[in-house]
Amino acid sequence: MNGDIAMINDAQARLAGVALPPGAEPFAGVFAHAPHLVSREAKYRRKRCANLEDAVRRSGLKSGMTVSFHHAFREGDKTINTVVACLASMGFRDLTLAASSLLSCNTPLIEHIRSGVIRRIYTSGMRGKLAEAISNGLMDEPINIHSHGGRVNLMDRGELSIDVAFLGVSTADEFGNANGTSGRSRCGSLGYAMVDADRAAKVVLLAETIVPFPNAPASIRQDQVDLVVEFGEIGDPSKISIGAARMTSDPRELLIARFAADVMEHSGYFEEGFSMQTGSGASSTATATFLAKRMEKKGIKAAFALGGITGGIVDLHRQGLIGKIFDTQSFDAVAAESLRTNPEHYEISTNTYANLTSKGAYCDRVDMVILSALEIDLGFNVNVITGSDGVMRGASGGHSDAAAGSNLPIVVAPLIRSRIPTVVSRCTTVVTPGDTIGVLVTDHGIAVNPNRPELAARLKKAGLPLFTIEALHERAMSLTGEPQPIAFLDKVVGLIRYRDGSLIDVVRQIKG
Repeated sequence: MNGDIAMINDAQARLAGVALPPGAEPFAGVFAHAPHLVSREAKYRRKRCANLEDAVRRSGLKSGMTVSFHHAFREGDKTINTVVACLASMGFRDLTLAASSLLSCNTPLIEHIRSGVIRRIYTSGMRGKLAEAISNGLMDEPINIHSHGGRVNLMDRGELSIDVAFLGVSTADEFGNANGTSGRSRCGSLGYAMVDADRAAKVVLLAETIVPFPNAPASIRQDQVDLVVEFGEIGDPSKISIGAARMTSDPRELLIARFAADVMEHSGYFEEGFSMQTGSGASSTATATFLAKRMEKKGIKAAFALGGITGGIVDLHRQGLIGKIFDTQSFDAVAAESLRTNPEHYEISTNTYANLTSKGAYCDRVDMVILSALEIDLGFNVNVITGSDGVMRGASGGHSDAAAGSNLPIVVAPLIRSRIPTVVSRCTTVVTPGDTIGVLVTDHGIAVNPNRPELAARLKKAGLPLFTIEALHERAMSLTGEPQPIAFLDKVVGLIRYRDGSLIDVVRQIKG
């Protein structure tokens, strides 16, 4: 300590009469700006928090600020509800909730909206009772629904500024190196959380297990993390695939998948080194299986597969039919395990995956992508948010990102669902503009967007069952009849943001 005082005095003497640069200050001691270096204990454990409440207090969170979460565990998430309940008990109000997505498991948030703890929401989508309540006018302000890449874009534009990110991880060391591929509850890729860790003002890791330093590989790095708290159970990996990826034996879904594989095979992009993204729906997952046989027959291999990764994509890689896998969300245990063990299976953030304003998004390098739809209209505009009753039941996800970036976006959907038409004259809610869609594949035939005549010519030459989208619409109407218009009130409950941040549509309160 005496030596430190001597150094301070010596510095003052040396600086006598010197005009300091703007913002500079005289040397005030080794520990003046680094008090944590006083002792080994303080240096190594300065980020550790006693409990969640301690972490919240140390984060500097105040009412009116923005908190964020990731949804890598999907329906198995156990962090969002717990943290928000803690914030409510601590008296916080008027918070903006910026969760990468919200699902049926987040029903408890309804009470926190009613009580004023949550005032605004940014998310890629929502499901279940929470979505129904918001569709029925629960919130005073409309929620903002963005794509995965669009979420990062809103951060970069400054509209969505994260004050404190609460990020659930299966393992972390006390310095903040963390991943989702080791420990008990492994979700695989932390592609959503990586963005928040990089951009939030404060980052709090909710670590299921604290492991010895250094924890590697580190999806989230120590230089991004402010605080670490042991959390208990962050999520149930067995529920990640609920409502997401699933295999199918349904003849209709298998027919759609076979048609989609036919389209890919004859698209003009099905050559050595092509790239693809197949999504997680039943038909999308089955498409990968049909595609494998065509790849083997032609003797070609895909350079890479991208996006939310399923076991089906992992199987193609194991068969030597895909070179590399780039994973922003692991949709099942097979994908999560592959990310842990396979050196050619890479974890990427949603910024790298699909942000329009990043310096290079992978979705811009994809040849063909399989996308789903709740509705598609005569202009090929796609709705993946609202159901046939006008209630929000889906998510924007990476839909508009992949459609805009890929060379051939393929929408797969049954012509009708439970007597409800999928091909409609006008979408209830537009999420992805029709100009970015190449082709629609249904169980009743295929419609090519008129802006892709070269694709139509190839598919016609291959003998595929082509129809105009108007013909498919007429077929749907003949089976279901014209649906009754949905009754809406004037109140806007949701703002649909395109991937560039612009407002492309709104969701209005349903008339109950």
